[in-house]
Amino acid sequence: MSAKRYIEDKDFGRITLSSRRGARNITMRVKPEGLLVTVPPYTKTEKALQIVGQYREDLLERYRKVAVRPIDLDFRITAECFRLSLEHGRLKCFTVRQMESGEVKIFCPRGTDFSSKEVQKLVRGAIVRAMRKVATGFLPPLVAVWAGRYGLSYRKVRITGARSRWGSCTAAGTISLSCYLMLVPSHLMDYVILHELAHTREMNHGPRFWELLDSMTGGHSHRLREELRSFHTSF
Repeated sequence: MSAKRYIEDKDFGRITLSSRRGARNITMRVKPEGLLVTVPPYTKTEKALQIVGQYREDLLERYRKVAVRPIDLDFRITAECFRLSLEHGRLKCFTVRQMESGEVKIFCPRGTDFSSKEVQKLVRGAIVRAMRKVATGFLPPLVAVWAGRYGLSYRKVRITGARSRWGSCTAAGTISLSCYLMLVPSHLMDYVILHELAHTREMNHGPRFWELLDSMTGGHSHRLREELRSFHTSF
């Protein structure tokens, strides 16, 4: 369980303080949407921000490399399982189409002002909707394949637009997966799916959970977890 506090910041846009039970130290991770700071329970906001201040310059240098950039006609997503591009269209409205090749194209009216916040919001919304549509057809069958291979059962699969959580599993066996999984390498996508399937048998993150997940990942569960934590999506 974790509690989150959000702080507006002139450099990072937003600093998210996540209080997590079991955390012993303050850790910081730059993400495209801002800075994520994980703190032990009952840590005061002032103390957390003081620690951030000590490392601000180094964090800012890393943040500039992953910060969200404005979308224009040069924008591309070339992930292993999802490809998308923008082009000028013939219509006076934005349209989204999945081509026979599997690539998604967003056709934009000529003269579109990509410096407009409204246009940026509209295009980003269209990209998320496209990812959710593709993910809805792609991820549930993949879950079924992995579940069948390891004899695990679940109730259903939900596709969400969550940006801060790759997946979750309820006690009733409902697995939720973020459409942003379409942007990660396939082996990390498989890891997230196996992680949530393991929760259908072990709901916590105790030793038996990791033993089960290790048995499904060739003993690489912790390495894959760290690789996923350091991964930044292109969108």
